[in-house]
Amino acid sequence: MRDFQKPGRSAVYATNGMCATSHPLAAAVAIETLKTGGNAVDAALAGAVLLGLCEPQMTGLGGDLFALVSPGPGHDVVALNASGRAPAGLCAARLRAQGHTAIPVAGPEAVTIPGAVDGICTLSERFGRLGLDHVLAPAILYADEGVPVAPRVAFDWARATDRLQGPARDMFLAGGVALPTGALFRAPGQAEVLRRIARHGRAAFYEGEVADDMLAALEGGPHTADDFAGNAPDWGTPISGGYAGWEVLEHPPSGQGTAALLLMDILARFDLAALDPLGADRVHLEAEATRLAYDARDRFVADIAHMPDPARLQRPGLGTELAALIDPGRAMPDPRPRSEEVHRDTIYITVVDRDRMAVSLIYSIFHSFGAGLASPRFGILLHNRGAGFTLEDGHPNEAGGGKRPLHTILPGMVRRNGEVTMPFGVMGGPYQCTGHARLITNLATYGMDLQEALDAPRAFADNATGELLVERGYAPEVRAELAARGHEVVESPSAIGGAQAIGIDHAAGLLTGASDPRKDGIALGY
Repeated sequence: MRDFQKPGRSAVYATNGMCATSHPLAAAVAIETLKTGGNAVDAALAGAVLLGLCEPQMTGLGGDLFALVSPGPGHDVVALNASGRAPAGLCAARLRAQGHTAIPVAGPEAVTIPGAVDGICTLSERFGRLGLDHVLAPAILYADEGVPVAPRVAFDWARATDRLQGPARDMFLAGGVALPTGALFRAPGQAEVLRRIARHGRAAFYEGEVADDMLAALEGGPHTADDFAGNAPDWGTPISGGYAGWEVLEHPPSGQGTAALLLMDILARFDLAALDPLGADRVHLEAEATRLAYDARDRFVADIAHMPDPARLQRPGLGTELAALIDPGRAMPDPRPRSEEVHRDTIYITVVDRDRMAVSLIYSIFHSFGAGLASPRFGILLHNRGAGFTLEDGHPNEAGGGKRPLHTILPGMVRRNGEVTMPFGVMGGPYQCTGHARLITNLATYGMDLQEALDAPRAFADNATGELLVERGYAPEVRAELAARGHEVVESPSAIGGAQAIGIDHAAGLLTGASDPRKDGIALGY
């Protein structure tokens, strides 16, 4: 039990339905959708689409979507990959010849076909009760009338204004500056797009005037109308792994779920329970395991159709072999030579309904404000997920037409005794695998309650920079000890990620919701 004399929040308890997400308006819309006869899919979609207006720097119709759906007790969990593919004309060799060593993150080359709208329509058609007209109505209303900018959103908005280009600056800035807390953000062009989708489905987005408008924003890139019209999501089966008796379900590639499971497998080789959950020993082991798991991810994970061995990171014994490379007293300067011995911005929403259908949905435009490009008529802000490709010749994740890039967005679920007991997600771009491992170990190893597990301080070993980002919640002596072990300790410039989760107690008929204080959101139930 938390100390009620210190800042914090309680978990939320309810019986009929629950939503946890990163903005209160989206949570409220989701609960209202449940109350008016919708199921968890209807509610998750209603809330998620609204989040594109509440947190436009994080997500929107020009992004991608991944989801895990448990239709209810006794049913198998299904995975939806609604991430778009690269346009047919994208060519890594051509980009290398132009002098590029990586995909330009702020150009049309980084824009894969946005898959989220296809995902929204597909989920609604297969599982929804209410229809898109009902589900999209709240977001249409808010797009027309405006959404007050929340504090964390204003903070992120101000840090990323330089990413916006051309028409996007007129649509997402006021007089060239970010909207402050409490200012109303309106998007009438997006309201019109949503009205068209509600009436005509996915064709209203991927064909005709809306698609032409997005193509106008991508002038100079390899995109064609056929690329948009031919987009389609894919249904699949989650992958799973164990930690301390918990079965953790993750999304298969092109998502990074296989790396999250490998990270947990490495950590399972250590006696974490003997360590202080807020001490340097735990942070060190988690950081080293992260470096090794992420190095494996970067070598092998790609569009599943282009992976020679999609199960490679789940090979029995791999976690043990990688764990043996970790020195408990010293940080490895670079994981790559050692691992060779063996082999970003997002929203999340989770909803559980009265019938215990559970949805774990994550929806993103990648970098803050994506590629910074908006369609000039309707204001569709385009993501830059193509930056997840590499230009390395022959790599499984080499950029190429029709391929999906490696994705960071990662919905999760826990299943125990054959039943889903917790849909969950952790935001934060590359942090997400580490965030999944941190949440599961907080719960399964340290026995924290759900809200406490989200509140606890975080650290992240960033392979891209070599830094160990540490939140201010860690004591100075912990940071000093980590530095003494060879880590390049850096105070994180902002809170690391965000998270939401809903616990399901089937026997008691109880739902427990928790939402990360690093975001503006809440858990709501009824």
